[in-house]
Amino acid sequence: MNEQEYLDLRLDDQLTWYEGKSVRNQRLYKVLRTFELVTAALIPLSAALFNGEPWFAWLAAGLGASIAIASAINGLFRFQENWIQYRATAEQLKHEKFLFLTRTEPYSDDDAFTLLVQRVESLIAKETSVWAQAVKKGGEDRKNNPQSE
Repeated sequence: MNEQEYLDLRLDDQLTWYEGKSVRNQRLYKVLRTFELVTAALIPLSAALFNGEPWFAWLAAGLGASIAIASAINGLFRFQENWIQYRATAEQLKHEKFLFLTRTEPYSDDDAFTLLVQRVESLIAKETSVWAQAVKKGGEDRKNNPQSE
């Protein structure tokens, strides 16, 4: 595989993947957090407006349960952590790409392409390792504390 093929088929592909996953996780995190905040604000507002109504208890319970569900989903899928980790990896990959394209240190010698491949693959492997550890830790947490599910 030559330099251009590697840049197009591997590096740019990984950049696109990490950026897309970062944007998706950021969006989901913000949507769920906004939902939690708005729903939490509706509880005292609805208490002031509808406290005497017989169905109010059901409304308050439903709003509270919705907050708990949104929070649990956010915790389970770790949208904020994934957003930050994917963004950091994408930025590191971009940094390596620009250093390589401008032949700036450490890519200023004849082994620049080999070094790029090593560093990019190392970043990707590191991210995969972090992800695997998080998945394993999440499974162990659920195994050791089944009531948290």
